[in-house]
Amino acid sequence: MNKVLEIVKVGIADMNLVKTPNLIRTSGLGSCVGVVLYDLSAGIAGLAHVMLPDSSLAKGSAFNSAKFADTAIKELVSRMLAIGAKPTCLKAKLAGGAQMFQFSTGSDLMRIGPRNVEAVKKELAFLKISISAEDVGGNSGRTIEFDPKTGKLLIRTVNKGERII
Repeated sequence: MNKVLEIVKVGIADMNLVKTPNLIRTSGLGSCVGVVLYDLSAGIAGLAHVMLPDSSLAKGSAFNSAKFADTAIKELVSRMLAIGAKPTCLKAKLAGGAQMFQFSTGSDLMRIGPRNVEAVKKELAFLKISISAEDVGGNSGRTIEFDPKTGKLLIRTVNKGERII
């Protein structure tokens, strides 16, 4: 009996896991960064849709760890290890982090996309997870879909078509 292929969707400031043969997808990556962590040998992948670089920016009492680079990646690793991924086999692919608007002030606060990318890379380096491919920056939105069986990340970029990394 064939198993029906499922595409697990991840919302903004959200994360989820998938096992092969299923796929995982997120859309609406502008300044946000889609962080895919995967262990091909286990057929497991996780995806976090990171909105902001640092949880010190959190306001209010309802804390969402998926929203911030420094907390989302740690949580994603923890969840993946709990279902059988091996820490030494984890790799990452990144997409997003666009500078969606141009600001004349040049303020670092308005560089959300580039700051998100920097924060994600810093956290991955701290956890010793190598980045096998990335499609970051620019000024166009993206939708991404990852296959934990092949390790291929399909990226659809607004007005620029599709590519696989």
